[in-house]
Amino acid sequence: MATTNIEELVETLSKLPAIELAKLKEALESKWGVKAAAAAPQLVAAAPAADAGEAQEESTEFKVTLLEAPADKKISVIKVVREVTGLGLKEAKELVEGAPKVLKETAPKAEAEEIVKKIAAAGGKASSKGL
Repeated sequence: MATTNIEELVETLSKLPAIELAKLKEALESKWGVKAAAAAPQLVAAAPAADAGEAQEESTEFKVTLLEAPADKKISVIKVVREVTGLGLKEAKELVEGAPKVLKETAPKAEAEEIVKKIAAAGGKASSKGL
């Protein structure tokens, strides 16, 4: 029974936008008196300098940026931006017309790659950069 509750909680949290997840993280840190991902900086700092490029590839969080959307593909790109960000039509259109713009401040690697693929399939260009 507890497993079902955990699965439901994971499913619910997976639907939240990144900004809401960041607020949730801060609230839980404050309530529980802990710091999330405190071990991650230690692991990066312990890596030898020669592995700096490798550490970059092992990033778990990525920023996804819309680089451009050709005029003839703008509608398709706007649809993908709305799907990815949850923005309304007007906001998504402004974001696409103002490219380059950040679509997601933080996203897991798989999600970032998926967003870049969807934008490319719609005819636009996007990139993801490890944080």
